[in-house]
Formats: sequence, C-alpha cells, structure tokens
Amino acid sequence: MTMTLSKPGPQASPLSQPFWDGCRERRLRLQYCPDSDRWVFYPRALDPHSWSTNLQWRDASGRGTVASFIVVHKPGHPAFQDEVPYVVALIDLEEGPRMLSNVVGCAPDQVRIGQPVRVHWVEQGGEVLPKFIPEETA
Repeated sequence: MTMTLSKPGPQASPLSQPFWDGCRERRLRLQYCPDSDRWVFYPRALDPHSWSTNLQWRDASGRGTVASFIVVHKPGHPAFQDEVPYVVALIDLEEGPRMLSNVVGCAPDQVRIGQPVRVHWVEQGGEVLPKFIPEETA
C-alpha cells in the first residue's frame, strides 16, 4: 500500500492575506512605506525602517538576483522527496527586500550567485506560490 503525503503549504494570517491573494492572481504584491520610501517584505504591521504603520500593498516587478542558495538533497518533509535535488535561494528583489524561495526551471548546478531571476508562478496543493526562474529562460 502506497501512501501519498500532501505537501505542507503556506498558512496565511490576516497580515499576510493580501500577499497570498496577490499570488492567486499571479501578482507579486509587497508592502511599501511612503514615509521611508522603502519596500517591505515579509508582511508586517510596522515598517522596520521608519516604524510607520502607513504601509500600502503594491505590485512589485517580480525581478531580482540570487543572493545565496543551497541545493537540497534530503528534504525536511517526506512529501518533498520526489523533488530532490531542488534549490532554496535568497532572492534580492529589484525593489530592495530579500525573499526566500526556490529557483526552478534549470538544473541546480546552473544556479549562480548574482544570477538575474524573475518570478514564476507554481500551483501546489491548491495554492499559487512565487518561485523564480533564471531570466535567460524567460
């Protein structure tokens, strides 16, 4: 008997719900603070630069560069075993914030620090997740 495990997915909170709603619409939405003129990610109640509560949700470009990455060969959850090896990366978004995600659409040994990437939407377990692909494959 084979058992299929479901992959754990994001758990939206009232604060992060606009981010996940944007993902379902395939729009990378981030918070922006006009008081500090800076973008904010992860979703939060206060701008960490100015402590302002004047945060707005805006569409981001979806472009960035790989700041760092690892190749996962042994997943932390058994439901991801069929995906190894896969890349977990820190992406410096064009707007400024850094985002943890995956680089897909290429072999793990083709990922490089400083590599330009763009958002790529992946449906998983009823959710739409922002992952990234190398710009040259776009």
